Amino acid sequence: MEYVHLGKLIFEQAKKYGERSAIKYQDQVSKQWKELSWNKFSERVKIAAKSLIEIGIPEESKVAIFAQNMAEIIEIDFACHATRLVSVPMYATSSASQVEYIVNDAGIGLIFVGEQYQYDKAVEVLHTSKHLKKIVAIDKKIDLRGVDAAITYENFLLYGKESGNAETVLDERMSRLSANDLANLLYTSGTTGEAKGVMLHHSNYQQAIKIHYQRISNVTDRDVSLCFLPLSHVFERAWTYFCFYKGILVVVNHAPQEIQTTIKEIRPTTMCAVPRFWEKVYAGVNEKIDSFSPFARKLARRAIEIGRRRNLDYKRTGKNVPPLLNLQYLFYDKTLFQLLKKAIGIENGKLFPCAGSQLSDEVNIFLHSVGINLCVGYGLTESTATVSCYNVYNKDYDISTVGDIMPEVEVKIGENNEILIKGKTITKGYYNKPEITAGSFEDGWFKTGDAGRITKEGRLVITERIKDLFKTSNGKYIAPQQIENKLIVDKYIEQVAIIGDDRKYVSALIVPAFDALKAYAQQAKIKYGSMEDLLKNKKIIEFYEGRIKRIQADLASFEQVKKFVLLSQPFTAENNELTLTLKLRRKVINQNYAGLIDEMYY
Repeated sequence: MEYVHLGKLIFEQAKKYGERSAIKYQDQVSKQWKELSWNKFSERVKIAAKSLIEIGIPEESKVAIFAQNMAEIIEIDFACHATRLVSVPMYATSSASQVEYIVNDAGIGLIFVGEQYQYDKAVEVLHTSKHLKKIVAIDKKIDLRGVDAAITYENFLLYGKESGNAETVLDERMSRLSANDLANLLYTSGTTGEAKGVMLHHSNYQQAIKIHYQRISNVTDRDVSLCFLPLSHVFERAWTYFCFYKGILVVVNHAPQEIQTTIKEIRPTTMCAVPRFWEKVYAGVNEKIDSFSPFARKLARRAIEIGRRRNLDYKRTGKNVPPLLNLQYLFYDKTLFQLLKKAIGIENGKLFPCAGSQLSDEVNIFLHSVGINLCVGYGLTESTATVSCYNVYNKDYDISTVGDIMPEVEVKIGENNEILIKGKTITKGYYNKPEITAGSFEDGWFKTGDAGRITKEGRLVITERIKDLFKTSNGKYIAPQQIENKLIVDKYIEQVAIIGDDRKYVSALIVPAFDALKAYAQQAKIKYGSMEDLLKNKKIIEFYEGRIKRIQADLASFEQVKKFVLLSQPFTAENNELTLTLKLRRKVINQNYAGLIDEMYY
């Protein structure tokens, strides 16, 4: 594969694919799906690039993109690459203080915003930051409210359409494009401390694309990828770049809450997602199966077991599948499993990369059993996403691992079983933070903060997040994520935070899956006036006690949850209890619920 610099990629692909569709997106007014050909996409990127030049943005400047997924932000991103600018994506739900921190840290003068929420936050920052000078509003419905420093995206593009010598300047800049150029600053929200701007250079992406070409070989330019995770997340960003290199049609899902509808409309062949998406799929399927008649329920469970034996015991390990078992599987695959996948919207599915946190073995086994080709992996922002992933096309993956280490990525286990990584995909460090950068490396190896081991087959196993590890007052070490991952697959549990640092035993704060719980209460004829009343009901508490006891039966006694509290409100990023990538901020949760936690230890 010949690597093309991201600044030239769209233009080169337009020469190859011309009028074939590159991007598909939903018009937010008509709700109709529209497509951009490679030619049109290339033209729009070029106009945006010339506009950036015309409004006077110098090379190597930082440009912020503060929006949910939209076709326009992809145009802007590639326009930045073409003009040797650094794009700095921000999560669409960021607060004004989070935006201001990034603007000031990176010295950002120009910010593109998606909708009214982002615009209003950007205006707040405009009034307080000495750096921010101009806001470009993408959504046509945004009320600019007379702010002189703000213009619409349409008016921004006019600069490029009506430019004089911008094309000459663009050609000059593109002639200087280099793998050593800084491509992005991706700010990690972090579970502790302030956000850090991870520097990813074009050389990092060049290497990431190269090794993914080697590992992921069967997606082609006939595939359709649904862009669902935020493009501010390295997982979706790197995957989307890979899709454009492959010539895959990228379909932009605008609103995360609409994914269940979108996926059925698009029926993608590939899509990257975090474990929580698949956990909800698993819970939904099991809830449906539980509603079947006893005979149908038994039949469905048998079908899943047939799938598990065929796909994991035989196909995965390269063994010949017994003819009768294969015949049974083919029958269920064409009937029950096909109906299941069609109900989700993935009956055309070829490959589904999954990373971002740990996926429980239970969910993983189920998905492979019904023929969903999940490619589990592990990575970080600092490693330009993938460090390891299943080698699914060799049919030789191991459910208990996060896959084979990627080609040309070096991994070793350091002190406290910490996973250390080295290679051309690894960041050079954190922007404006030389001391933190220095402390993040050890003899040239990046310290991931995750603990794990490497199997004799060369596969990576994650055991815990080192910073999350705590010790009970009895001296027992607890890996809270491992316990949370077991509990979260229950259809009546939406969120869970394990407690126990320097305590006598392990306890939990549990946010129920409210819709499922209401349905159970109705079925059990439990009357209640409010959600708070329901969660204090003795029958509900006993109901959860029974489920938790069964789920954690295989845990050591000291790891098992002894007490819990059911919360009537979820953990949120707005309350600073979650990072913008939805990871628990344990210190904040412990502070916010200190009273309830103390009550569990009286």
